[in-house]
Amino acid sequence: MVLQILTLIGALGMFLYGMNTMSSGLQKAAGEKLRNFLAAMTSNPVKGVLTGLGITAIIQSSSATTVMVVGFVNAGLLTLTQAVGVIMGANIGTTVTAWLISLLGFKMDISILSIPLMAAGFICSMAKKSRTKNIGEFIIGFSLLFLGLSFMKESVPDLETHPEVLSFISTWTGFGFGSVLIFLAFGTILTLVLQSSSATMALTLIMLNMGWIPFEMAAAMVLGENIGTTITANIAAAVGNVQAKRAAIAHTMFNVFGVIWALALFKPFLAFIGKIISLFGYPDPTVTSFAGEIGGEQTPASTAALYGVSMLHTMFNLINTCVLIWFIPWIVKTVQWIIKGHSKPEEESFKLKYINAGHLATAEIAIEQAMKEIVHFSEISRKGLGYVRLAINEQDPDKFEEYRQKLVKYEEISDRIEYEIASFMNALSKEDISEDTKAQIRSMYKIISELESLGDSGEAISRILSRKNAHSQSFDKDELVKLNRLTDMVDKAYEAMITNLNTGYGNLKDITNAYDAEQNINEMRNTLREQEIVNIEHNGSNYQTSMYYMDVISQLETMGDFMINVSQALMKNNDR
Repeated sequence: MVLQILTLIGALGMFLYGMNTMSSGLQKAAGEKLRNFLAAMTSNPVKGVLTGLGITAIIQSSSATTVMVVGFVNAGLLTLTQAVGVIMGANIGTTVTAWLISLLGFKMDISILSIPLMAAGFICSMAKKSRTKNIGEFIIGFSLLFLGLSFMKESVPDLETHPEVLSFISTWTGFGFGSVLIFLAFGTILTLVLQSSSATMALTLIMLNMGWIPFEMAAAMVLGENIGTTITANIAAAVGNVQAKRAAIAHTMFNVFGVIWALALFKPFLAFIGKIISLFGYPDPTVTSFAGEIGGEQTPASTAALYGVSMLHTMFNLINTCVLIWFIPWIVKTVQWIIKGHSKPEEESFKLKYINAGHLATAEIAIEQAMKEIVHFSEISRKGLGYVRLAINEQDPDKFEEYRQKLVKYEEISDRIEYEIASFMNALSKEDISEDTKAQIRSMYKIISELESLGDSGEAISRILSRKNAHSQSFDKDELVKLNRLTDMVDKAYEAMITNLNTGYGNLKDITNAYDAEQNINEMRNTLREQEIVNIEHNGSNYQTSMYYMDVISQLETMGDFMINVSQALMKNNDR
C-alpha cells in the first residue's frame, strides 16, 4: 500500500513535469509570435476571450496564461479591460486538457506510444535549429504527461481489496449537499497544493473512473478546482503593481461567481450536462450508477461519466463567460474599488514598476516586462538631465545644493534600478529559454549598463559645478547659453533613445535618429572647445573657469555616447 502511494505521488510528479515541459516547449517555439499575438488580439472583449482560449488550448496551462496576462498588465502592455477578456478565454481553454485526458487517457493506452514519441522528441532536441529543439521538448513533455497519467491509473489502490478505505470515502459522500461542499473544498485545496488545475482534474477523473466517488462529487471537485486555480495569478500579482493585483482579483471574481451560480443550480446544472451526454448516445451519468471500469475495460457508463465531467468543466466556463462578458466594465470598476490606486503616483516614480510581478512561470513572456522596465529606467534618467540643466544655470548656492543632492540621488537610483533589473534578468537567463531570448538578454545587460552610466555622468557634472562654486567661479552669460544649447541636444538624444527603446529589440531596423543626435552633440562639443581655447588664448578668459566649462561639455558629450550605445544594442543580431 505504501509503495502504491509513493508510486502514485511519483506518477503525479511525472504528469506535472510533462505538462510543464510541454507548455515550456510550446512557449519557446512560439516565442515572440505568442507575445505579439496576445498584444494584437485584444482590441475588444470577444477577441480577448478568443485569444485567451486559443493560447491556453495551445500551451495547455491556464495558469501560464493568467500569469502571462498579469505580467502584461503589470508591464502596461494590456489594459485591465483587455486582461479580463483574456482571462475568461483562458478558463475555457483549460478545459481542453480534461477532454484530452478523457478521450485519450482512458479510451486508449496512449502510454504505449509515449516511448517512441520520446525517441522522436529526443532526436528533435539534438537538432541545431532552436525551434526544432523546442518542438522536441514539447513532444517529450506530451509523452511524459500521458506516461504519468498511465502510472497514476495503475498505482491507484484497488478498493475492492481495501473495503475499509472505500467505506471511509463513502462516508463523506452521504451528507447530501454537505458532501458537495466537502468535495468542492477538497478540489480547491488539492489545486492549491498542486498548483495545477489540470493535475487535479486528472486525479478527479481517475477517482471517478475507479469508482471511488460518484459523478456528483466529481462535479463538485471540478468547481473547487476553478477556485483553486486562481491562486497562481494572485501569487504572481502579490508583489506586482496595482493593475496586476486587479487583474488577478478579476480572475478570482470570475471563478467564484461561476461557482456560486453552479452551486445554487447544482441539480438542474447536472441534469443539463446529463442531457448533453445523452444526445451523444451515452447513458446519463447523473442517473446511471457504475462501479468504475470493469476488468480494466471502459464501460459505456464509465465513459459517460468521464465525458460528463469534461463537459461540465467546459459548460461551466462557457456559460460563465457568456454571462460575464457583458459585465466586464462593471468587473473592472469593482476590482478598482477593491484595490485602491495610489493617490500620489509620483511617490512610485523611482521604484520598479513592471518586473516585480512574482515568479517566472512564463520566462519567454517575462522578457517583455524587463524591456518595459528598461524604458521606465530611461525615462527616469531623462528626468535627471532636467536637474543637470537647473544645476548649470543656478546661481543661488542653496538652490544649487538642492539640485546637486537631486543628482546624487538620481545616481543612487540608477545604481539600484540597474542592479534590480540585472537580478531579474539573471534569474530569467537561468530558465530554459530560446536562443533569441538569450541574445535579447545580452543586449539588455548592455543597455542597463549604459543607462546607469548616464546617472554617473549627471552626478559627475554636479561635482564639477560644486568645485567651480567652491573656487568662487561662475559661467558668463555666453557660456550658459552654449551649455544650454548642448543640453538641448543631449535631450534630443534622449528622445531618440527612448523612441528606439519603445520600438523594441528586434523590431528596430534603423537608428538614424540616434546617429544624427550623437553627431550633432559631437560637432557642438568640438565647436565649443575650439571657441573656448581661442577665448583663453586671445581674450584672457579665466583658465580655471574654462576648465570647468570644458569638463561639463565633455560629460554632456559622454552622455551622448552612452545613448548611441543603447540604440546600437537594440539592433537584433548586433552581438552575433
